[in-house]
Amino acid sequence: MDSICSALAYAHFKQQLGMNHAMAARCGDINDRIEHVLQKFGVAPPRFVADVRPRVRDVMQQKVVQVGMLTSAWEAMEIMDRTNIRSLPIVDEALRCCGLVSVFKMSKFFLPAQARLADTRRILCSLDQLADTLKCDDAEMVNSQVEEELTLMIGAMSAESFESRLSHYDTNKLLLVVGDREDIQEAAIASKVRVLVVTGNLQVSDPIRAKARANGVSIIRSAHDSTTTAMLCRAAIPVRHLRTEHFLHFNEDEPLAQIRNLAVSSQFQAFPVQDAHGRLVGILSKTDFIKPVNRQLILVDHNELSQAVEGADQVEIIEIVDHHRIGAMTTQKPILFVNRPVGSTCTIVTEMFLQHQVKLPRDIAGLLLAGIISDTLNLTSPTATDLDAKMLKTLETITGIKATSFTEEIFSSGSVLKQRLPEKAIVNDCKIYHEKGHTFSVAQIEEIGFQEFWDQHERLSLALESYQKQGSHTFSALLITDVVRQGSLLLVVGEQKLVDLIEYKQRRLGVYDLPGIVSRKKQLLPYLTKCLMAAENL
Repeated sequence: MDSICSALAYAHFKQQLGMNHAMAARCGDINDRIEHVLQKFGVAPPRFVADVRPRVRDVMQQKVVQVGMLTSAWEAMEIMDRTNIRSLPIVDEALRCCGLVSVFKMSKFFLPAQARLADTRRILCSLDQLADTLKCDDAEMVNSQVEEELTLMIGAMSAESFESRLSHYDTNKLLLVVGDREDIQEAAIASKVRVLVVTGNLQVSDPIRAKARANGVSIIRSAHDSTTTAMLCRAAIPVRHLRTEHFLHFNEDEPLAQIRNLAVSSQFQAFPVQDAHGRLVGILSKTDFIKPVNRQLILVDHNELSQAVEGADQVEIIEIVDHHRIGAMTTQKPILFVNRPVGSTCTIVTEMFLQHQVKLPRDIAGLLLAGIISDTLNLTSPTATDLDAKMLKTLETITGIKATSFTEEIFSSGSVLKQRLPEKAIVNDCKIYHEKGHTFSVAQIEEIGFQEFWDQHERLSLALESYQKQGSHTFSALLITDVVRQGSLLLVVGEQKLVDLIEYKQRRLGVYDLPGIVSRKKQLLPYLTKCLMAAENL
């Protein structure tokens, strides 16, 4: 209760001081008592944030320059030159990345090794793609949409030599680049070559066109010279034939720290980023890993990283407002750290409103009142101080609500043990501590009476034991506090030599009676820490 209410109130406080982007967040569930309080004052729950680790989406380039499967190599090279990009993702109709096309891969295509010089004459595209690459506006083509593999020939020879060479080729798969030499054109048409590409924007006579139609020969006019035309014919190949199909890609929600080494050691310079549906949503480059991630945290009602949201150690912590013991933590630079020995963080936040003369709305005051009542058991806890009492009185005046009646309302609004499964109940308000090489957890649940605990104590014990083993904790403890009788029961599982040192009366196996103990922070934690140190010396 205290953490949720103080976080919501402190976010409002920071907003009033000019930090407009301040937002309350939680990394755990909300129980029925908290929900009751939030509904009572009409306040929405804090946003659930399970992980604040910097992720791929935080640094990736979201404006993706991409090409389709049928984009020509020539168009891809134009895009690379214009944008100064060396590699482009290739996407299908569903925007899924199907590969990469790179300057390196295309250079190997246009400048093949000596053993593959014959590839310099290989054309792979449809006639429509060929005409588009040549920027042709005058073409007569047959079956122009079918992709096919053709052989390039340049008609720069005598008609006799040309006809002699034709016998060495399958003319149905021949692409002839030629000028206005009609003898060569006629011989090619008579041999039924697949397509004539006439260069220099030269005119094609009507008789030649008629013969071409009669023999099913396509004609394309190119505005370029023969050398340029021959190069563009090869560049009409769709990029899907030049793609790198095996590439490294990442999901947008992957933590940067998790993929950093893999990306840095990769041969690729850029990595496609996809969403949960496999669609391309960004590009991640190696230099993106050094971009700062503009995410800042204010820790409220805790100051130990073991109790903070996942990834808190990877982002900037700018403030801490708390009333618990100070754990081991280092920050990149000096921060505002408010830590007061009071019964509730809500007490500290209330005083900050008053000190800075920030108006305290009734709904926020109601949350702060609930937080103080819950954490100090309406000032009956040994952690309660005069300042808690003073701030509670102020909040009673602002809200017009009496703390005594509100206390009964809060604690009767829901039983954690009754409304949650044991696996959920034992972590409902659980804190993890690190002490001299040991890790242990202490959870607390406030109830009215112990009957619900006794009805479920075997299931709770099994759940706590599983949690302790899963976390490799030295021990795990669950404190069940009766807010009416002002006493508690303690369920403990863990290393036997430590459990044996607990001096309180054992009601059942692993369950101890702790009369007068209601505070985890001020009463139970110091006692358990003392037992832990004693067990270490055995």
